[in-house]
Amino acid sequence: MFHHIEGIVSELEPYVAVVDCGGLGFRLNTTLNTISHVKLGEKTKFYVFDYIREDCFDLYGFWSKSEKRCFELLIGVSGVGPKAAVSILSAGTPETLATAIISGDEKALTIAPGIGKKIAQRVILELKDKIAKESTNLAMPAPLDSGVPVFGQDQTLADAAAALSVLGYGAAEINSALRGVEISGLKTEEIIKAALKNIMK
Repeated sequence: MFHHIEGIVSELEPYVAVVDCGGLGFRLNTTLNTISHVKLGEKTKFYVFDYIREDCFDLYGFWSKSEKRCFELLIGVSGVGPKAAVSILSAGTPETLATAIISGDEKALTIAPGIGKKIAQRVILELKDKIAKESTNLAMPAPLDSGVPVFGQDQTLADAAAALSVLGYGAAEINSALRGVEISGLKTEEIIKAALKNIMK
């Protein structure tokens, strides 16, 4: 229903932001990560997810498309609801989540309040499979003089490309973003961050 809401942030509290827009105050459930990026009294755009059930109609707002994408992926995992997804995304960034899934790092997920080992294992199992499929789709050879990374030749680069895909970026954007990254000696998460800087330019 809603793609985004842009307005003045009138209230902030843990996991909640209220945005004044057109005379209405929208109460958005959100992550601590998003709250750390917004300021009271400033005009801000939130990417919105409508969570509609028989007994509720809740809005979830995120400061970036990648965080919203991660939220959608998490609530698609069996046994993970919106509150658990918000908890996981509050314990890190979309980049750290993607890296944790790729590396199978359960501890990076269980540091989130209310997230036990079983949920962490399920998130990794279900989303790692999705990332693997995305990686296969991205692992296409490129001409040697094109400057486009050949993902299949470097596992770290392939993992970073797959994680960027999970964060919602298309193959052309990923190719372009990774083209200018000097990957030598960088970890997957560092490659992701460098690529995101290129995307945001």
